[in-house]
Amino acid sequence: MGSNPTGRCAFLMNVYTAPEYRRQGVAARVVRACIEDARARGAGSLLLESTQMGEPLYRSLGFAPAKGYMRLSLRD
Repeated sequence: MGSNPTGRCAFLMNVYTAPEYRRQGVAARVVRACIEDARARGAGSLLLESTQMGEPLYRSLGFAPAKGYMRLSLRD
């Protein structure tokens, strides 16, 4: 079976954390909530574009590079 059996894909855009709130887990909590929402809505994967600064956060949450995007498989 393919990596997105539902055929549904979510796209996360424009995650920004004000400098005074960075490195406090704010973005991680927001992205985790978005991941759970996408999963609850039946999305099979979640895509996003990332800045170099944001890439370590997304990798830590399971995203991997995929042809110009970062991708997270939401299948169980």
